[in-house]
Amino acid sequence: MSAQPNVAPIIIKRKKVVGGDGHHGGAWKVAYADFVTAMMAFFLLMWLLNATTEKQRMGLADYFAPSVPIHRISSGSENPFGGENVFSQETLINSGTGGSEDSTKPGDPAKGIETPQKGGGLGGQSESDETDQLKEIEEELFGRGGESMVADNSMKHIVTQVTDEGLVIEIFAREGAPLFDEGTADPTPLYRELVEMIARRTMDLPHGVAVNGFVRANPVVAAENPVWELSGSRAERTRSLLELFGTPSERIKRITGHADRKPADDNPMAVRNDRVEITILRKGR
Repeated sequence: MSAQPNVAPIIIKRKKVVGGDGHHGGAWKVAYADFVTAMMAFFLLMWLLNATTEKQRMGLADYFAPSVPIHRISSGSENPFGGENVFSQETLINSGTGGSEDSTKPGDPAKGIETPQKGGGLGGQSESDETDQLKEIEEELFGRGGESMVADNSMKHIVTQVTDEGLVIEIFAREGAPLFDEGTADPTPLYRELVEMIARRTMDLPHGVAVNGFVRANPVVAAENPVWELSGSRAERTRSLLELFGTPSERIKRITGHADRKPADDNPMAVRNDRVEITILRKGR
């Protein structure tokens, strides 16, 4: 066969296909970085909620809150301070501000008229002030504001509590350290020391004083149970000691013997039930 010189040669071209331009291939990295940042912030928030107190969380919330007058509780008004809030007239009427002649009534402090306090006349000591005074006495008895007035071992026989009736000072016996000689109303030196300390500290107060005596149950069943007479005798002896150490007799309002009817310990025969309560009464009690 003869050659065909006019036939065109076959040329093969190989074309390289690229998936995308280089500057478009990193968009997913930005999205991933945003996701990781959000997760880090989320776990940081969870840690803060677990590691801080409620007061600290409130401080953080107030720090990031916008500095505009927004009330925490919706007032139902379009104005920032509209509606009922802490600065409203009815709310602050008892503190002496926010009242007006039209809305206040006789006896309201907002009109400048003194209101009789519980247990006192016009201009008397308020109940909150009286509570603060009783708490100050309580702190001084335990030496919280300075040196204790008696030895630490002696103070282990005293617990105090401010109640609606007044400051209750409970003196109780401990194992090996009684307040009275067994079965009598004769006080031990320890008990005399404690009563003297209480009398010296409260002798100048205008408050009344109540004394309540308690004893533990008698383990022996007898025809005549002495618990009533004994608790009353110990309360009476405490009264005489208070007066001996400076408490005016007119301040003693009542003396009561409770026998073994109100035990402080679940075991009615426990030594802890031998106790005397000296109550510095609120005014009017």
